[in-house]
Amino acid sequence: MPCRTSEELNELVEEAKKYTAEGKVADYIPALGRANPDDLSIALHYPDGRCISAGDIDKKFTLQSISKVISLALVLIESGPEYVFERVGMEPTGDPFNSIVKLETMGIAKPLNPMINAGALVVTHMIKGCSAQDRFEKLIQFVRELTGDQDISYCKEVAQSEYDTADLNRALCYFLKQHLIIEEDVEGLISLYTKQCAIEMNCLDLARIGEVFAMDGVDPLTGKQIMPKDVARICKTFMVTCGMYNASGEFAIKIGIPAKSGVSGGIMGSVPGKFGIGIFGPALDEKGNSIAGIKLLEILSKNYNLSMF
Repeated sequence: MPCRTSEELNELVEEAKKYTAEGKVADYIPALGRANPDDLSIALHYPDGRCISAGDIDKKFTLQSISKVISLALVLIESGPEYVFERVGMEPTGDPFNSIVKLETMGIAKPLNPMINAGALVVTHMIKGCSAQDRFEKLIQFVRELTGDQDISYCKEVAQSEYDTADLNRALCYFLKQHLIIEEDVEGLISLYTKQCAIEMNCLDLARIGEVFAMDGVDPLTGKQIMPKDVARICKTFMVTCGMYNASGEFAIKIGIPAKSGVSGGIMGSVPGKFGIGIFGPALDEKGNSIAGIKLLEILSKNYNLSMF
């Protein structure tokens, strides 16, 4: 079992923290640009309820693209894989997460996978409900169930900041709407999507979610099957193939665990059958991943043989 004590884990954090100076916070979203680039924290949540942590794990951050895994799980539960994958693909892409180029050049408007922005917008469009607010409430309740924390909410400041700067996502939506992949008001969908990305939690909450995926959809603290095993399997597979943007292949080789990052600096990891990981380190590399967070996972994977390959 990796890191039996917080002291042991803290040594690894201090080693990885040296790399924060090489990264940069996501200042293209103004509200995220105020993060402290030197921050680095981690929580490991085990099925027996124990949590080992290091750094300021109580500091909250927004999920950003990590939310794509959660919304995907929700729509797979609601509508099933056949419905979902008629509208969004399953293939990795070597392009940036916010690229429009594949939609134009492949001859079909169907996004390649649910982890790029175009695919994630289609997935959020598929959440069932009578209104955008109703759909967001359904999503946030799902997040609360995954974390066991009924106080989980979203950061209004970050959501507004993202909404005000979401012109590229609007372009993706209008392209998809032109091709009848999206069939709702674009501004309403952008509002819902930015709130989804602004869902806020700490490392412990994120590790709890990672643990549910790691344990095939079961919350080991309650014994409840929150999502079907096959839904958890599909989501973990996307985390391996597409979860770290266009650095996913290198990540799979060097680290080899299902993981999903977000431009706030969060990383959720799920070591299959073992434990969940929550990381926050807002200094990003050029691909948009937490630079010290990836280094920390690399050290953990190497020291404790965590790779699934």
